Amino acid sequence: MKIHIDIDCFFASAARIVDPSLVGKAMAIGGRSDTQIFSREAKNQTVNLENSGSFVPTFFKAYENKDDDLENFQDADGKIRGILTTSSYEARAYGIKTTMTIREALQRCPHLIIKSPNMSLYQKLSHELHQFLAHKIPLIEQASIDEFYGDLEGWVEDEDVPTFIQELKEEILEKVKLPVSIGASHTRYIAKQATTFAKPFGCKTIYKEDLDAFINPIKVGDFAGIGKSMKQKLTSVHIHTLGQLRDRRGTVESWGPYAKELYKRVSGLTDAPIKTSHKRKSIGISRTIEPLYDRVELQRRIHILARHLSFAILKLNVIPTVFHLSIHYEGSLKSHKNISLSEVFTEKKFDSLCIKLFLEADIHKRSHVIRLSINCSSFTKDSKKELSLLGFEDDQRMKDLTSASQILRERYRIDILKWGSEL
Repeated sequence: MKIHIDIDCFFASAARIVDPSLVGKAMAIGGRSDTQIFSREAKNQTVNLENSGSFVPTFFKAYENKDDDLENFQDADGKIRGILTTSSYEARAYGIKTTMTIREALQRCPHLIIKSPNMSLYQKLSHELHQFLAHKIPLIEQASIDEFYGDLEGWVEDEDVPTFIQELKEEILEKVKLPVSIGASHTRYIAKQATTFAKPFGCKTIYKEDLDAFINPIKVGDFAGIGKSMKQKLTSVHIHTLGQLRDRRGTVESWGPYAKELYKRVSGLTDAPIKTSHKRKSIGISRTIEPLYDRVELQRRIHILARHLSFAILKLNVIPTVFHLSIHYEGSLKSHKNISLSEVFTEKKFDSLCIKLFLEADIHKRSHVIRLSINCSSFTKDSKKELSLLGFEDDQRMKDLTSASQILRERYRIDILKWGSEL
């Protein structure tokens, strides 16, 4: 059988390991886009290339240690900004939800304790849990910073799975100090669904003979893999539960390959192997900002984002060949630009490319910008594309300069060297 392990309220649970006085209290972890990255003062940015998942940025800064963490989310004028990345179950009893603004959360629960994120701690605990699970289960896959899949086939008999996962849950709490919930079934997709019914700090096993009774009443929007658009499509033909979805196989499968695969996942007819390692396919950086019209300042910020992203790309030791830049404006306007290049990667060339993409993507020049994003993908290590030999010698000289800059930044900090255009 396959099992799915999910850490309960991970960031909040991690905070309680550091400060046990938070146990049993309504508390939440705040999150805020790090706009300090654009400050002209040097800021010690941290890079995370290990884990991924919701609210796990590639670049983040350490929040200052203050008696009142809420100060980290206040502007100079005292205005509270930011959203919640997670909350304790005690907080959820007041209607507190993930992605809710901190301001609204405090209105619903005035005694809510807001803590700043501690990404280094989350990475450490996630790694410890991964290492522990690797010693308990032959095949373990880390799906995100707080999610894992395991394959018990040939290791634990099906009838012994409930006992095994119950003991595993207790041992994780004892050894790693983290509360987890575990779902088990014959496919990873049903196991993940079972975990949602096991929370908090519980276990649930779904055998094949139990599948119909288990999935029939579940709402379609509660199944992993059914997004907003698919949910709307299903409800438009009066399919509201997974049981109704299974009964309408012909309708669902007529929508194409993705819908066919979705039907199989819901019905427990398909599975995917446990992958002990994942190859990163892309990397990006984005920031939400206060509405900004000044195009010169926006270009300065593109230079900064490009420098940070270049640092991460060089640290990964990959050469991206597809580049994407997107702009979000006030009034729900969006614009983006893509380009494919097969050339030696250098920081200078990448910086110029990002500015070029920004100038081409900025089609709403009278509008204020509220978000900038740059993404790179299709790494040559995983591609059959050949690098261009045109200008190779010049590129190589610039690559040597880029490598020297990278060494200095890794030794001191990302901001130790900046482009003059950032100042």
